Amino acid sequence: MGRPAQQGENTPQESLTVRDNRTGKVYTIPIADNAIPATAFKAMAAPRKPGEREENETEKGLRVQDKGFLNTAVIRSEITYIDGEAGVLRYRGYPIEQLALHSSHLETAYLLIYGSLPTKDQYKFFESEVMRHSVMHSDAEGFFRSFRYDAHPMSMLTSAFAMLGSYYSEANPSLQGQRLYTKGDRASLETMDRQIYRLIGKATTLAAMAYRVRQGRNFVTPPTGLSYTGSFLYQMDHLGEENYTPNPVLEKALDVLFLIHADHELNASCTTVLQTGSSLVDPYSAIAAGCASLYGPLHGGANEAVIRMLISIGGPENVPAFIEVVKKKEKTLSGFGHRVYKTSDPRSFIVRKTADEVFKVTGRDALLDTAMALHDAAMKDEYFIKRKLAPNVDFWSGLIYRAMGFPLDFFPVLFAVPRVVGWLAHWRQMMLQDGGVKIWRPRQVYVGPAKRDYVPVEERAPVEGPKQTPSRVEHGGITKRTMLATFKGKSKL
Repeated sequence: MGRPAQQGENTPQESLTVRDNRTGKVYTIPIADNAIPATAFKAMAAPRKPGEREENETEKGLRVQDKGFLNTAVIRSEITYIDGEAGVLRYRGYPIEQLALHSSHLETAYLLIYGSLPTKDQYKFFESEVMRHSVMHSDAEGFFRSFRYDAHPMSMLTSAFAMLGSYYSEANPSLQGQRLYTKGDRASLETMDRQIYRLIGKATTLAAMAYRVRQGRNFVTPPTGLSYTGSFLYQMDHLGEENYTPNPVLEKALDVLFLIHADHELNASCTTVLQTGSSLVDPYSAIAAGCASLYGPLHGGANEAVIRMLISIGGPENVPAFIEVVKKKEKTLSGFGHRVYKTSDPRSFIVRKTADEVFKVTGRDALLDTAMALHDAAMKDEYFIKRKLAPNVDFWSGLIYRAMGFPLDFFPVLFAVPRVVGWLAHWRQMMLQDGGVKIWRPRQVYVGPAKRDYVPVEERAPVEGPKQTPSRVEHGGITKRTMLATFKGKSKL
């Protein structure tokens, strides 16, 4: 950790020298893997200046402020590597392009979770365990039918993952002891792996149930003998036909899309899983939290936003006008640019090729011409070139999902199902890390009021203004009529 440097002391080359101009002290902070420990700055304390707020805690050391985690590493990981400047994505060292070409989603799941590509026998065992655990308890039918007919499928999926945890008391550290997943012994690993099989296997089943309940269809028991994505398509679409088999092109396309969406390092949802998991909660609750995070429009809803944008444009002839309003910041360009990638998203090239294969089977989507016109215009426009706004994976994947007949609000579900693999890989890594699990407890920079004394209600001056008082909401229906009615105790409402 950081410490004051001693006069005449040789400074290690792999270190950072920091001079605190408030005190004149010089600190040496070690650098390991091109990273420094944030706790080193806690040693850089200084006397509080006259009149300075005590809430700054200056005498307790510096805090590192990083809104949105723009340059904060919270864990040491061996799973996924991203070089946003070069457009590189690797799972456990393997380029995503090679995996998409030669591997499958479940084989890549094994790689992400356990660290190496499986042998033929290892893969056969893993696949059989995942598929064997895909069947749901019959009570799940009542659970899904309890939702409103128009419930969003992500709301159902998030709730269903949490519901799963109630079935498996042996998987809950709150019931079995907080070291259930952190001991690393045989029994602990077996318990962990069983939950991994269950969550990956049941992810497609829960998603298919969320789909079928809105179609007014009966639920389908996962079949035997089909692939992971083949089983998923079967559960969504089978209506009793004899020897029903999903189209192999769509099955393969969905498998490729699942593979490239399986992990993406510490994105918002993965970080949510780890933040939640750091309390040593059961993995079902942690996965449900990640699913809720993915539901947000800044994360899992991006490919849905692309389709809505293309529909709103109306046709290729309207693209130039749309480009101009985007440059004026009057509308949002969805599917371009990325928080991490500053050149191109390597997954977008894979998805573009997959889209061509799908369109050969489904026919050319009417939005494709608009998408191509927008793509070409943006890639030639200096405004977007300067800002490094290239098409990302969401730009093309939404078109594939639409061509395959999935409803728009089901797109985030198709993102969440494969991402369960990545979430579990990172959760497992954290549970087994050296030194055990520390609960994630970020600091804040408090800028609120200093200490003040309580004021009796009769002596308070009203504080008015936007964001400073509760909003008035309009009531209708039963509430409106009840407010106009007379009844005992109304004055207390």
